Amino acid sequence: MESAPGVPYPVLDRDLQVDVAVVGGGIAGLSTAWELTRAGRSVAVVEAGRIAAGVTGNTTAKVSALHTLVYADLAASAGPEAAALYARSQREAIAHLIATATELGAACDIERVPSLTYVESADGVGKLRAEAEAAEQAGLPASFVTTSSLPFPIAGAVRVEDQAQFHPRAYLLALAEAMTGQGALIFEGTRVVGLKEGTPCRLTTAGGQTITAADVVVATHYPVFDRSLLFTRMEPHRELVVAAAIPADQDPGGMFITTEQSTRSVRTAPYGDGQRLLIVTGESFLPGSGNVEDRLERLRSWTVERFVGARLTHWWAAQDNDTTDGVPFVGPLHPGARHAYVATGFGGWGMSNGVMSGLLLSALITGGESPWAGLYDPRRLRPVREAGPALKMQATVARHFVGDRLSSAGTGAQDVIDLPAGQGTVVKRGGKRCAVYRDENGALHAVSAICTHLGCVVGFNEAERSWECPCHGSRFGVDGTVLQGPAVTPLERVDLGSPGGETSG
Repeated sequence: MESAPGVPYPVLDRDLQVDVAVVGGGIAGLSTAWELTRAGRSVAVVEAGRIAAGVTGNTTAKVSALHTLVYADLAASAGPEAAALYARSQREAIAHLIATATELGAACDIERVPSLTYVESADGVGKLRAEAEAAEQAGLPASFVTTSSLPFPIAGAVRVEDQAQFHPRAYLLALAEAMTGQGALIFEGTRVVGLKEGTPCRLTTAGGQTITAADVVVATHYPVFDRSLLFTRMEPHRELVVAAAIPADQDPGGMFITTEQSTRSVRTAPYGDGQRLLIVTGESFLPGSGNVEDRLERLRSWTVERFVGARLTHWWAAQDNDTTDGVPFVGPLHPGARHAYVATGFGGWGMSNGVMSGLLLSALITGGESPWAGLYDPRRLRPVREAGPALKMQATVARHFVGDRLSSAGTGAQDVIDLPAGQGTVVKRGGKRCAVYRDENGALHAVSAICTHLGCVVGFNEAERSWECPCHGSRFGVDGTVLQGPAVTPLERVDLGSPGGETSG
């Protein structure tokens, strides 16, 4: 975000008619819009915030077909043909991204490096050997290795050669400039709140505008319109990221990830003369589950202990959605959909999957064919693979939906009086749960604690100072504004009066 500020695009202030409306301006939405523009369709991208600044703007930007551990499980549950299709779709997406960047002359720091999934404990070696074999059989240049260029020993790793890392925002800003030059429209600061399917489809915005389109693509990361009940088959998770400057000669020269230690993911990027920016992701947690400051400190400590001399420069967080069978949902929005499509559930691998989604959805919309359309079809059902994860996910949602409502909460006055600056708490006031935050000046900001998506109770993230829904991952500012969907409506403001401080409007 610092190195690629970009230019602003206008807010939609009129009714509009196009061939295709794409809701969401991340890599999936912009890639889809680009492919459709090149195919001769009139396209409008509508983004609630700024393009390439949400999930995509916070990604660690690994462009890899090695998605931690997916191939052995996929081959076992859906067959080796499915695993081969998955590998081929990812390989082609990577090649397409690189070719597009080259065609556009995008200065997006593409570097070809190996990708490794590793373990430090010998207990995980067997699973990695099986994954390496399955990935190789699926068509990847994969092998099992016992050493790496990381500055600490590993017990084993799956290694896939010739993958990529890049600057995603710089790439997508170049894509946006190219597509608008060919007639596509991009609108920022425009939140879509309604979808009426038909021939044509109609979208409505929070500002009251109507977009009429023959086809609609919902590419909002977590779908804001979920008519196939995908929320029952996806679980959000959030991960912290720290960045640190290291000497260029200490660059491990690859992309690395492990599921151990609540995930640790490592890669580097160019960072001035003689330096690289080390990017470390980890401490996976459910949105709204708390203890974020402690998790952040663990990640910082791990980084400086494993990479001696690393100078911490930034930290942030990113959010992803895991599906019950480990495969994204890309295709028709629901069983009855004829002109509405969705791309979601990338499980932390949004760069290759975002480009893959653009290729797949553009083929579906223009009447083309894709050999992996069935693999990613949101209407698919894989009971053997999905039953266990689905039950676990819904148990988590039920626990929060019911348990958080029944759990004890302060009655309001004393809890609010004792609330330190920079902290938030959920209290009961007049029989309703309120989310209360005290800012650094001592003023209180109170909003309803009930998520406007499906009614779960939000929790406070003290590190990012936001309210988060543990059920489906919606995030809100301390003033109730929507930071991240699927919610499209802000939390209602609450008047607490003055129990220990003025309530801010």
